Parts: sequence; structure tokens; C-alpha cells
Amino acid sequence: MEKMKHKLITLSYKLYVIEDDQKGLAEMTTAEKPESFISGFGLMLDEFERQVVDLQAGNEFDFTLSADEAFGKYDPEAVLELERDEFVVDGHFDHEHIYKGAFVPLENEVGDRFMSRVTEVGENKVKLDLNHPYAGKSLQYVGQVLETRDATDEEIVNLIKGGGCGSCAGCDDEAGGSCCGHCH
Repeated sequence: MEKMKHKLITLSYKLYVIEDDQKGLAEMTTAEKPESFISGFGLMLDEFERQVVDLQAGNEFDFTLSADEAFGKYDPEAVLELERDEFVVDGHFDHEHIYKGAFVPLENEVGDRFMSRVTEVGENKVKLDLNHPYAGKSLQYVGQVLETRDATDEEIVNLIKGGGCGSCAGCDDEAGGSCCGHCH
């Protein structure tokens, strides 16, 4: 059995979200602040990785992932309404963290953690959407590979020990814990 080579891939790109025939720029990395990841660890969307893993430095790319290849279909059953009382801290509603558009970490009864997005704060209820923000949407990536090489053992060990998903310039831990919408 041949040992799988893990590549460190560094790239810059523009990510466009396509929904209802409308295309909008959602994220962008640059050569000065590129995204880097190590292939083969599931840090990126599978189809995204398949599209770029065999490219060489200097190669440009332009491809579109369907919703199914990206973050799946939007699931209306993944929208919850919780009592507003669930978000009370020291006797007061937590306005600092619970507002429309905020990302809120949740934990289920078995201790699994996941992110939700607040879509509505009502008089008695708070509505949370557990779908990824790009669920149900196609994603177009246009960019260039800046570097690709075999990852070093040290880089792989760092990743396994919790080193994250590389030097992603667009990381936004508040945005669902995702790195440029991929790492999750």
C-alpha cells in the first residue's frame, strides 16, 4: 500500500456565492494573505480539495461546486426556536451575544458542540439556524495556486495537535468556526 502524501497548498482566491441566479463575492484571500491547508485531512470541502490538489504553483482555477458538493441542501428542520429565558445571564437577557446575525455555540445532551446563527430575537423566543450559512448555495472559486509541496512531518504533527487549518487570512471564528467557509 502506497503512503498518502499530504500536500501543503497555498492559494489566493475569490469565493462567489450563487443563489437564485444571483452571484455575490463572499470571501477573498490574496497573495499577501493567502489560505494554506494540508490536503488529506478533511479541512477543506472534498470537491474543493479534489479540484486543486493536483495543480502546480502558478496554475489558475475557476470552478463551481453545487450545493450538494459544498455544504448540502438547506434543511428547514435545522431551525430551532428556543425560549428567550435560555439566554439569560445574571438575571438579564444576553444582548451582548444574542442578536440577529450572531453566531452562537450550542451543545446537545451528549456534549457535541456546534454553531448556530441567530435569525430572530422575539419577545419570548430566539430563532436559531443550524444550517451552514452557505447551505443550499453553489460556490464558485476563482484563484491561483501560489505554492504546493509535500507537507513536512512537523507541519502534520502541528495540525494533528490542533494547529488549525493553516494560515487562512479569512478565518472568522465568530462565523461558525469556519475558516473561509471550508474548515469546520
